[in-house]
Amino acid sequence: MQSTRLFQILYCLLERDGMTVSQLAEKLEVSTRTVRRDLDALSAAGIPIYAARGRKGGVRLLPDFVLSKTLLSAREQDEILTALQSLKATGSGVESEVLTHLNGLFRRSAADWIDVDFSPWGGGPAAKALFPRLKDAILERRRVTFDYFASNGTSSRRTVEPCRLCFKGANWYLQGWCLSRKDFRVFRLSRIERLAVETETFAPRSVPPALDGEDASPPVRLFPLTIRFSPAMAFRVYDSFRRGEIERADDGSFLVRTMWPAGDWALGYLLSFGAAVEVLDPPEMREALRQEMSRMLKKYQ
Repeated sequence: MQSTRLFQILYCLLERDGMTVSQLAEKLEVSTRTVRRDLDALSAAGIPIYAARGRKGGVRLLPDFVLSKTLLSAREQDEILTALQSLKATGSGVESEVLTHLNGLFRRSAADWIDVDFSPWGGGPAAKALFPRLKDAILERRRVTFDYFASNGTSSRRTVEPCRLCFKGANWYLQGWCLSRKDFRVFRLSRIERLAVETETFAPRSVPPALDGEDASPPVRLFPLTIRFSPAMAFRVYDSFRRGEIERADDGSFLVRTMWPAGDWALGYLLSFGAAVEVLDPPEMREALRQEMSRMLKKYQ
């Protein structure tokens, strides 16, 4: 208990650049006699503490104490503080007090050059609350139950032993052991609804496979696709395809040659471009799009 209190005193002095014995006693909820005894212990341990008299007096550390002890450069300190700010943006539960302590320890504030927010546009408080609830479930090894909406449009109630939160391709995913599938599965957080954290705990299993590993997911069949996009779709073209797949035509349009996954998802994605896209090859994809648009047209006739 005393060692914890000694560190608290040290943090207070670093953060506030000096406090009176009475202020420290009130902060730590102990007597002034206990604070004086702790200060003697810190001084005996080689911490350069001194007391100043007068109206602005109090207990202080020598100004160069932290700088002479730290092994981190100013830039490394900034990188640590920025990393903690970014981690806090995930909703992972990094307390502001941790950042405050490090600000005091380094005697600097993080450079305000980056603002990280992993939540989706318009996600609201519910989307931000999902991450910390799953994080706590992983650390406490508690099962979670939720409704999950698959890419084919079906939904199912799942009970999962959560193992890992992963950020991949601009999206957050949950890896865990699915009790109904009796195997590791990957769930996209944006498709999780009605999450419940169970009281029942579980024993850890083997490490889940990497997202890019051979066993991460079933192989997807790809086929070559050639597409023309109107100039107005420049922002989506550069967001969706690699630079080496894109060719800019003289009229400003974009010619894209890529490998594309088979299935209904490909049709839906291409149709999201509306009249701004034209599939040039293969003919089977052109025909599939024509048939899908004919079915759509019948609904509006």
